[in-house]
Amino acid sequence: MSDPVAAKMSVALPRFPITIAQRSQLIDRTEWSSELTWPQVQTFARYVDAFEVKKGVEIFHEGDSGHYLCLLVEGRVEIAKRDSDGQMKTLATVGSGKTFGEMSLIDGEPRSATAIALDDSKVVVLTEENFNRLSYRHPRLGVALLLKMARLMSQRLRRTSVMLVDFLEG
Repeated sequence: MSDPVAAKMSVALPRFPITIAQRSQLIDRTEWSSELTWPQVQTFARYVDAFEVKKGVEIFHEGDSGHYLCLLVEGRVEIAKRDSDGQMKTLATVGSGKTFGEMSLIDGEPRSATAIALDDSKVVVLTEENFNRLSYRHPRLGVALLLKMARLMSQRLRRTSVMLVDFLEG
């Protein structure tokens, strides 16, 4: 099977050229590995690409229309959002093995926050185009990935709800 990642990529970052086997190993080091079998990880690896991000570089910007999610395999990334006064506020710091950017992949809306590399980092990226291609060719894997994204967003919403209640009580 040819490598589907050769399709047009909408990610404006320098590629980190690695093999599908190496991509599989990187994915296996993330929070996704616990919910996928090794053959599913290997299939998933055919639909992602790897990118290097230097410290201080924006991976995406609040309001951008990038439709892809990132699996951080090395480094740290700050997720920040502008407040009503235009000041950047940190929402979260993402560490190796974690995922960010999935909301725009799911809902097609502009980015709700900015992601900035705090260290030289490596990310594995799944674009909307490749997610749709993977889901069509491997529907069970597509459903597993979608459920993982839903769980991630649900966990984040639950944490945000607790923070909101604490804020309202304070």
